[in-house]
Amino acid sequence: MHNEDFGFETLAVRAGQVRGIEHEHSEPIYTTSSFTFSSAAEAAAVFSGEKQGNIYSRFTNPSVRTFQDRLAALEGGEACVATASGMAAILSVCLALLSQGDHIVCSRGVFGSTITLFERYLSRFGIGVDFVDQTSVSAWEAAISPNTRLLFAETPSNPLMELADIRALVDLAHAHGAWLAVDNCFCTPALQKPLALGADLVIHSATKYLDGQGRCVGGAVVGDAEKVGKEVFGFLRTAGPTMSPFNAWVFLKGLETLDLRMRAHSANAQALAEFLESHPAVERVYFPGLASHAQHALAMTQQSGPGGVVSFEVKGGREAAWRVIDSTRMLSITSNLGDTKTTITHPATTTHGRLSPEQREAAGIREGLLRVSVGLENVNDIMRDLSRGLD
Repeated sequence: MHNEDFGFETLAVRAGQVRGIEHEHSEPIYTTSSFTFSSAAEAAAVFSGEKQGNIYSRFTNPSVRTFQDRLAALEGGEACVATASGMAAILSVCLALLSQGDHIVCSRGVFGSTITLFERYLSRFGIGVDFVDQTSVSAWEAAISPNTRLLFAETPSNPLMELADIRALVDLAHAHGAWLAVDNCFCTPALQKPLALGADLVIHSATKYLDGQGRCVGGAVVGDAEKVGKEVFGFLRTAGPTMSPFNAWVFLKGLETLDLRMRAHSANAQALAEFLESHPAVERVYFPGLASHAQHALAMTQQSGPGGVVSFEVKGGREAAWRVIDSTRMLSITSNLGDTKTTITHPATTTHGRLSPEQREAAGIREGLLRVSVGLENVNDIMRDLSRGLD
């Protein structure tokens, strides 16, 4: 398929598929660890890279390749490398592209495990990190040093829905000889395309919206042929944080409905955010689709929809927040998100629970904060379920 000739919805259904000798309509699952060759010469040619082909499912598998090619087409990238999880995708980028003595500037509002990875583990290998306010371009610039190689942003952020100005950070990174990586988990390419805005790398936790039904764990990196297609792929080939063929097949099925789902998630989330903003028990709502959001205008320019995650603070701290959670009868109490089923969690004691109290305070993760990943149920039922505790 010539990607430029087709719309997003068509690419989400058909891009990357290469039918086999059985002329199958739906993509098959290649559950095999290795692949055979017609001759010793062919084996040598494939192993050396002179000829394309499958070798070993740690790094070459047709099911995984189809998912990679489809996601690359949706993001507008030259190459995609699928990984075992979203965190494996971030680790693969760092270990493939960074060296001892390099420096990362990262948003303070990223997922808690990302902070732990950068601060606790990469520091052991001599890679430094500074965390900044995602919304302040001047803070990003002030944190850059001569050895800065990577700017890392998650936009919108988890869980406070803060936005990074992608174009501004692209200009800043490139002016200092660094790369910009954007975690696009909350928006997906259905709502936001960081590469089209100039970013160098896009990170995904495929576990979330790309799957859409909470079935499998996986991740992906999308970018150009050199950094992703050669360097990140080379790391995956050697170190093996590999996506399974079955998971890749599940994610392919998820991509087919991605555009429809993200529009429906956004519509439900918008309605819920407006409901919560008017509720007397709610202190504050964090959702870029609201005019009251500090970066609403930016969201409307770099996103085509607000997304499906709504965070809000209830009056009364942890006790009140836990009461809201425990009063629900339909919502799923889990830290996962991006599901057709609405989920609710208390970030301070779950997703960001490993951070110190000082780190949580700096990131704005307060005790009364709740995060809701708004599903595809009837939105009035979602409101009614939350009202049990709020009222």
